[in-house]
Amino acid sequence: MNIKLFSTDQSRRRGIRFGLLALGAILTGLTLVFPQIGIIEWVSLIPAVIALIKICEDESVRRRGLYGYGFFFFMCFYLVNYHWFVNLYPLDFIDGMTKPAALCVVLAGWVGLSVLQSLTGGLVFVVFGEFARSKRTKKLPVLCALIGGALWAIFEWTQTLTWAGVPWGRLAIGQTGWLIGAQTASLLGSCFVTFLIVTVNFFAAYAVLNIPKRKIFASVAAGIFLLNTVTGALIYFTDKDEGEPVRISAVQGNISSQEKWDSSLTNKTLEVYERYTKEAAEQGARIVVWPESALPYNIESRKSMANFVSRVARENEVTVLVGAFTYNDEGVELNSVIAFLPDGAKHDTVYSKRHLVPFGEFVPMRDFFAVVIPPLTEIAMLSEDLAEGESANVMHLDEASLGSLICFDSIYDELARDSTLAGAEIITLSTNDSWFLDSAALYMHNAQAKLRAIENGRYVVRAANTGVSTVITPTGKTVASLDALVEGQITADVYTRNDHTLYTFVGNIFVYLCIIFAAVWFAYEKFADKILTKEKKSDII
Repeated sequence: MNIKLFSTDQSRRRGIRFGLLALGAILTGLTLVFPQIGIIEWVSLIPAVIALIKICEDESVRRRGLYGYGFFFFMCFYLVNYHWFVNLYPLDFIDGMTKPAALCVVLAGWVGLSVLQSLTGGLVFVVFGEFARSKRTKKLPVLCALIGGALWAIFEWTQTLTWAGVPWGRLAIGQTGWLIGAQTASLLGSCFVTFLIVTVNFFAAYAVLNIPKRKIFASVAAGIFLLNTVTGALIYFTDKDEGEPVRISAVQGNISSQEKWDSSLTNKTLEVYERYTKEAAEQGARIVVWPESALPYNIESRKSMANFVSRVARENEVTVLVGAFTYNDEGVELNSVIAFLPDGAKHDTVYSKRHLVPFGEFVPMRDFFAVVIPPLTEIAMLSEDLAEGESANVMHLDEASLGSLICFDSIYDELARDSTLAGAEIITLSTNDSWFLDSAALYMHNAQAKLRAIENGRYVVRAANTGVSTVITPTGKTVASLDALVEGQITADVYTRNDHTLYTFVGNIFVYLCIIFAAVWFAYEKFADKILTKEKKSDII
C-alpha cells in the first residue's frame, strides 16, 4: 500500500513538473509569434524555471531524466515557434508533389526541426543540473540564476554554427513588439537580451520559492528589468538621423514561387516590376530594391533579362537591385543580388547569399535523406545545389554603400555585422517568403530584420516577393510597410550611418564570456575539493 501511494505521489509530481514546463514553454513561444505581448516574456518562463529548480533539488532525477525534461520543454517551445509549417500544406507550388508526400514534408519540417533543436536544448537542463547540484553553487541561487541565463544565451549562439541549427526562436524576437526591451541588442547582441530575460525569470522564480529572501530576489529581478528598460528607452528616444537622406523603394510584385517559375507568366513578372519601379522613381526614389530571385534566371546567361533590368534602370534613372542567379568561378550557380546603375551599366560588385536554406537551396546529407525521407530531397526548386557566397561584398554607390542580405541570411546576426564592418551604410534585404503565405512566419522573419537593424544601428530596406516588405529604422521601428499578398511598392527616406554600435565592434563577445564563466566555474566546482585535499595533506606532512 505504501509503495502504491509513493508511486502515485511520484506520478503526480512528474505530472506537475511537465505541466509547469509546458506552460512556461508555450507562453514564451507565443511571445515570439505575437511580439505585441512580448513584455510578458520577462515573466513567462517562471513556471518552467520553478519546475527546473525543483527537479534539480530531487536527487532521484539523474542526468537522463534532466535531459528528458529539457527535451520536453524545448519541444513545446519549438512546436509553437514552428507551427506555421502547417500553412505550407499541400505544397502545391512544387510540381509533382502529392498530398501524402506534402504531409510528410510538412511534418518533417514542423516536428523534425523542433526535434533537431530540442536534442541540443535538452543539454541545457543537464548542464544546469550539474551546476545547481554542486556543493558551492547549491548555496548560491544568485549564481544559479546567472548560469541559467548564460546557458540559454550559449544555446542560442550554437544554433548559428551548422546547417542543422536555425536561430529562428531567439527570445529577443519577442521584444520587437516592445522595442524598448530590444535596444540593448545594440550593446552586446540579441543573445545578451536573451540572457537578461532568462535571468530575470530565474530571480523571479527564486522569489516565489524562497520566502525568507523573497524581497531580495524580487528586487534583483525588477532591477535588471528596469535597468534594461531605462537603457533601452535612452537608446530608443535619443537616436537621431543626421546628414542627407537617401530615398529608397522596395518593390513587392506579389508573384509567388509557383508563378515566377512559370515561363508563361514571365511577361507578367516583367511588367509588374517595371511598373512599380517607374512609380517609385516618380516618387523620387534613387535606389529600388527588388525581392530575392525576382527574376529566377541566370542573368549572366539570359542576356535578355540583363538587358531588361538595364533598360528599366536607365529609363527611370535609378539604381535597381535585382534578385537573380549568377555563376561562381567553378560554374556553380549562386543566389545573388545584382545592381544596375542609372546609366544602365551593371555594377562590378555582386552580392551572393551566404547562408543557404537546407532542403530549399541545397540538400545536406543527400544520400541519407534520399533513403529516410525521399520527399525532402525533392522540395528544392532547383535541380542542383547552389553554392554559397563567400563575403559581404558591399556595393559602393554614389548615394550610399549598401550591404545586401538575402532571405535566410537575415536570421544570422554575424552576417549583418560583417556587412556593417565592411562599410555598409544601409542594409538592403531581398527575400522570398511566398512559401509562408500569410502565416506568422512572415512576421517572425521580418522581426529578425528588426533585430539586425538594432544590433548594427542601420536602416534596413526589406523587399519581399509576396510580403511583408518594410523599411526599418536603426531602432527597429517600421516607417513604411506593405501587407502580405498585395502588390505595390513602398518609398521612404533613409539615412546613411557610418558609426558603429558596441555590438558591431565586439560581436558576440558576451557569449564567449558566458562560455568562459561557465567553464571556469564548472572546473572550479569539480577540482576545488581535490586541490584543497592535497593542500591539507601537504600541510600535515
